[in-house]
Amino acid sequence: MTYAGSVGVVLGIETSCDETAAAVVDENYRVVASRIESSIDEHRDFGGVVPELAGRAHVTHLPGVVAGALADAGLDPHRPSIDAIAVTSGPGLVGSLLVGLSAAKAYALAWEVPVVGVNHLEGHLFAPLLEHPDLAWPVLTLLVSGGHTALVVVEGPGRYEVLGETIDDAAGEAFDKVARWLGLGYPGGPVIDALAATGDPAALRLPASMTGPGFDLSFSGLKTAVVRARGVADLAPADVAAAFQAAVNEQLVRKLRAALESRPAAGVALAGGVAANSALRARVRDLAEEFGVALHLPSALLCTDNAAMIAAAGRYRLAHDGASEPSLGARPNWTLQELT
Repeated sequence: MTYAGSVGVVLGIETSCDETAAAVVDENYRVVASRIESSIDEHRDFGGVVPELAGRAHVTHLPGVVAGALADAGLDPHRPSIDAIAVTSGPGLVGSLLVGLSAAKAYALAWEVPVVGVNHLEGHLFAPLLEHPDLAWPVLTLLVSGGHTALVVVEGPGRYEVLGETIDDAAGEAFDKVARWLGLGYPGGPVIDALAATGDPAALRLPASMTGPGFDLSFSGLKTAVVRARGVADLAPADVAAAFQAAVNEQLVRKLRAALESRPAAGVALAGGVAANSALRARVRDLAEEFGVALHLPSALLCTDNAAMIAAAGRYRLAHDGASEPSLGARPNWTLQELT
């Protein structure tokens, strides 16, 4: 559907997994307001996200989150002065996606503004732009989350080349599984990050994964190696956490280094929930300094799933591709490659 209007203030809505989020982004990609309501406590006892519970939580939380974000932006929650609504339409949990899509269409109809569907992964790639609007391209981005892990060359908004991605578990998923096996609870990323700071990574020797050419990644084998090693050695959980985290980050940084050696880049960036990992941030910071390129590390609120990045990507998509059709639906397996 074509769109003839100017793209100014955009309301973003994100419900791809267990975070219910809404944000307002202006024409300069400035985050005017952002709210996130997590349902993580409802999933903690199950050791992971339960899709049915996530969908119900979105139904409960979304109206208040949207109204709150609009009020924070100084807009009338009943009739806001916005130009468009951007909503995540994939990838993600289909039930959760449908809640956000249904709400976005209803708001758009009531407020007479267009809707544009956004790829959640593309949203993560727009996160650096929200904090560095004058960044130079291309940017080599490690997109590392609970559901996705990929190394992407971002030539500019809307122009992506996926160099490699995980062939099995995502890095964040592996963190969660190892944490659950160690009895550390859910989510695993933050607790392993904190515990690893007190451990000795040399106490457990883990194999290096995906050492051959190419940029694909693998984390399932590391998870299995941890389980097997724990069964034959009396190791402190902190040492296991430190060794596992070091092995994951070694692979990520090794692949990023290889990309920097073979591709011209003005900067490097982290994106996704695992971008909050303190050890990974430190190693990527060192790598950027070594290669003399700009470093774009997202703030904590932009690491997690959020609606500001969806609004930012939506502004671009609306201006370049136009509004989505009324038939816009959930695409739970939507890949970055399908955008290019």
